[in-house]
Amino acid sequence: MQEQEPFKLEVVSVRLVKDAPLFSDHKITTPQDAVKVVGDFLCEMDREVLCIINLKSDGSPINCSIVSMGAVDQTIAEPRELFKASILSNAAKMILVHNHPSGSLTPSKQDTMITDRMLKLTDLMGITLHDHVIVGGDNSQYFSFNEKGLLEHPKIYLSTDYKSLDFGKTAMVAEKGKAR
Repeated sequence: MQEQEPFKLEVVSVRLVKDAPLFSDHKITTPQDAVKVVGDFLCEMDREVLCIINLKSDGSPINCSIVSMGAVDQTIAEPRELFKASILSNAAKMILVHNHPSGSLTPSKQDTMITDRMLKLTDLMGITLHDHVIVGGDNSQYFSFNEKGLLEHPKIYLSTDYKSLDFGKTAMVAEKGKAR
């Protein structure tokens, strides 16, 4: 009878690797502050680029992470990608910032959906979504979901009794009436 080899499981380490600093230590408390920090950089891009600015609870920037580079009219990013640097950085808050190379500042359906999704997830994760800012053109103007009053943080209530959990419910996404 042949001896069976013991079960092996790879051990991995997850680390935050810092690149050369690109931005200042100026506190970021308003959309204008976020635009000053990354807006010019994003407006130079010929395609949509999405970045996350990670903040301490007082608004001091920890870092900025470029999450996705897309095409001229869209970029795709899943929440797991958006959260990576925030979790590793012990961020208290995050700001999503992306550009519209067309210069139009009107949020797309996808912009609205990712904002809605991130609002729900950041509440669960304990990292506040402080804003989602869209820049375009010459960076003289921007669209801020927070300034427009569109960042209503959901009231999420967690069950305290396992008997009350109902896993049969479907989750609703930003598109009205579409179950996930």
